[in-house]
Order: sequence, then structure tokens, then C-alpha cells
Amino acid sequence: MTTHTMREFSARELHKPLFPTVIGQPIPFYPSGTEIYSQGEKAGNLFQVQFGCVRVYRLMADGRRQISAFHMSGDVFGFEAEATHQFFAEAIGGTGVRKILLTPEIAASPMFLPLALQTMSRAQQHLLVLGRQNAAERVAAFLVDMAERQGGLDHLDLPMPRGDIGDYLGLTIETVSRIFTKFRQMGFIQLEGSREVEILNRQSLQGMSE
Repeated sequence: MTTHTMREFSARELHKPLFPTVIGQPIPFYPSGTEIYSQGEKAGNLFQVQFGCVRVYRLMADGRRQISAFHMSGDVFGFEAEATHQFFAEAIGGTGVRKILLTPEIAASPMFLPLALQTMSRAQQHLLVLGRQNAAERVAAFLVDMAERQGGLDHLDLPMPRGDIGDYLGLTIETVSRIFTKFRQMGFIQLEGSREVEILNRQSLQGMSE
């Protein structure tokens, strides 16, 4: 999950080309749990996270929720192959999200294709994690991925609760909590509250996730 075939764009690179800042224009704010778009809603726009975090998910026939992606500051999401959205998008905590009108000019931007391919690459990596790795390996891969997306730092601020992590990894919240505790006991991580994690042994986590 840690190997990428293409370069990840930084938040600074993403902000300027697709959504230039307008001085004095407020950033649309979504309180925690607010829906940004729903499954079946007409597609056609993109969205860019300015701050906070967004979960993209689908409700299964039996009522279970499967989270397919987390989007954080700088990420662009909302790419669809269909005329309607196939998933729900919802704010985790207070989140700022700008809507990007998908004009022909933006679609022709040299940034557009790499962004779409990056989204596809992340989705493929997520499927590999769900299909081939056991519970501990899934959590290890998740922590390494979050570290990479937060600039490679060892101190992580996880915006999502453990229930969301479970729905993303196909695990129960109890399993996620048990593995976090196991990793702490093994000296891989240090837990600083429910949302803060310090990685102490990145090499071991990477070895488990590959």
C-alpha cells in the first residue's frame, strides 16, 4: 500500500491550478456529519477539501456501511464515471470543502488526469488491502498510509473515529481497538488519546503492510 506508481501532489500544488483562492470569499463549512452529496445525486462537479476530512461511503443492502475513501486537506474528490454519484460523501468533524465546477477548461488542465489517476490508484490499493491482508496487516497499512498523507511525520492526528477506520478496513471497531493496543504493546506505536498516534517503529509497520 505504500508503493505509488505516480507522484502524490502536495496540498499547495492542488490548491492553485484547480481552485484559485478568491480573497475575502468564505470557505463553505460543513459541520460534523453533514452530507456533501448523496448516492444517486446528479454528478458533474468536483470538490476539494480545504481543511478537515471527508468520508466517502456506500450503504449495503443489509444496512452496513462500507467506507471507500478518506479525503483530507488538498484532496480533490467527486470523480464519477456515471451521471450520478455512486457513493455518499460526508464531513468528519468541522470541514471546509469548495465545490469545483467541472468546466472544459478544468477538464483540459494538465493536473486533471493525474488527479483522477491518483484517485483510481488509491482505490485499487484499498481493494488490495481488503482482499489480501489480515486484520493486523490492514491496520498497519492504514497507519503507514495516513503517515505518508500527513507529510511522512511520525505523529499522526487521525480525524476519523475508530468505527470509521473499521468500516474502511472491513473490521469491527473492537478489532481495530484490539490491534491498536497490540501495536502499542509491541512497541510499534504510542497512543496519545483516541485520535493521536505516534509511530515508534515505522519499519515494522511497513513490513507488515507490504
